This record gives sequence, structure tokens and C-alpha cells, in this order.
Amino acid sequence: MYEIGSAMSFFQVKNYADEFAAALEGKAVAAPTVEEEDETIRVVADDIEQQSRDFVLKQIHQKLKGYGLAKFVGHLLNLMGYKTKVSPPGPDRGIDIWANKDDLGVTPPTIIVQVKSGEGDVNEATVSELSGKVSDKDFGLSVSAGGFNKRARDFASSKRNLTLIDGDELLDLVYKYYPQLEAKYKGLIPLRQVYIPETLTE
Repeated sequence: MYEIGSAMSFFQVKNYADEFAAALEGKAVAAPTVEEEDETIRVVADDIEQQSRDFVLKQIHQKLKGYGLAKFVGHLLNLMGYKTKVSPPGPDRGIDIWANKDDLGVTPPTIIVQVKSGEGDVNEATVSELSGKVSDKDFGLSVSAGGFNKRARDFASSKRNLTLIDGDELLDLVYKYYPQLEAKYKGLIPLRQVYIPETLTE
């Protein structure tokens, strides 16, 4: 529409050039194959999804630093059915949130949560420090808005009661529970539901 309708005397057709050349020669133009259509759909859908994820992660890094991210993670845990106690701002001795299934917080297991809002990778020493505060009957959860280095992941994989959640996994939780988020968080991370092309799977 834009190239053939050009007002210039000379212009170059770049999009679907083979189809235009075939049409000028009077040849039949083959319809795109399913594989070609699927590839285009996949590229468009992946691009939209990645831009959305990049936007949400940027909002988290910019607007939910430090204590703000701890409060947000506590809210997500509430939406999952946990009762939480978030440490007040200031020194927290490495524990940001305590989460339980009961209102009094006395029924095991207790989930001991550590939250890091930095964009870099959390190291093994930080994860090991959290593990040292978790008893055998409880669980440790380290949440990083960035990620974890390989040594930290290797350490966590050796512990049955220690789980890591990186930035990508945190985004998945944001999407899953977004309709239930408090209005203030929806204001910080403004999203709306849209339709994107569906990729076909074999």
C-alpha cells in the first residue's frame, strides 16, 4: 500500500518483492505457506510480549525499590492465600517477610522471605545467609528483581527447602495476579488486556 502508492518517480519495492515481480510477469502468485504465516505471527507475538515484559520490569526497578518491593511481594503472597508480616523499613536482619497459612502465624511451615530489588544478580553469600535463618520445618524464599548467579542457583538446588524467584518468574506472578492487585499497584504498573496473534503449535 505504501510502496506501490508512492508519489515519487522512482521507488524501490522491498516488501514482498518476489510477489510483485511474479505478478508483473503474469505468473501465478503462490499463497504463503502455513509455516511462513506461523513464523510471521510468532515474531509479532513475541515482540509484543517482550516489550510488555520489559516495561513491567522497568516499572518494578524504578518504582518499587527496597521496602516498596518487599511490600509488593507481601501483597502477592496475600493474593496466593498467605498471611504475611512485612518487616518495617530499616535493618531487617536479612528477613523481609514472614508468611503463613493461618492468621496467627503459628502453623508450620513458615515461609521466610528475602527480597532484593537491585537489577544485578544476587550472589551465593546472600542466598546462603537466608538459608541459615530457615529451620528444617520451614521454607526459605529469595526473590530478586534481577536474577541469581550460577553459584547461588547451585547452592539453592542443594537445599530442599529453599526456592529462588528471579525477575522473569516475578513477572509471571504479576501477570497471573494482576486483576486482583490493589489499585495503587495497578497505578504503578498500568496494563490493559489486548489481543495478540496466536502462535500455532505443531
